[in-house]
Amino acid sequence: MRLFTAIDLPSTVLDTLEGLLERLKPTARLKWSPRQNLHITTKFIGEWPETRRAELEAALRDLGRFEPIPIALRGLGFFPNSHAPRVFWVGVEAGPALAELARRTDAALARLGVPAETRPFSPHLTLARIKEPVPLGPLRQAIAKLESVEFGQFEADRFYLYLSELRPTGSVYTKLSEFLFTG
Repeated sequence: MRLFTAIDLPSTVLDTLEGLLERLKPTARLKWSPRQNLHITTKFIGEWPETRRAELEAALRDLGRFEPIPIALRGLGFFPNSHAPRVFWVGVEAGPALAELARRTDAALARLGVPAETRPFSPHLTLARIKEPVPLGPLRQAIAKLESVEFGQFEADRFYLYLSELRPTGSVYTKLSEFLFTG
């Protein structure tokens, strides 16, 4: 099983992002994320044996209590940079609480043998993946013409364990478990 943890987006924010995608998709031949795949990843787990799923879920339930996390989606950018982009993203602003969730998740799962993160947590929402070099001029022009790069705000009060299945048509994500911040 290929797994990750993530925060879901409310439908109002998804509606806004879907409108953005509709506007930007025609400008570049990228691997655009479908609406149902938009989320904020807090930890990529990778391959995990089905026989140890309960152990993993128990560790996630024991992360401790969290207050709801205010999250704002704003700004657009590229990873690793705009000169050799591999990912086109929306920025996620959430203060230290989201980073703390990611840190606790990473530490708890490292105790189970999941490799710890080596890079600093950089919350984002992947809009598209860039598999091969493509002209991005029209995309950059469309971004420059946007009236706003504010895409919504919400409070997260839970996260999910997801199964990621790689298929020829793209990744399919299935929610396996829900974890409320109130413990």
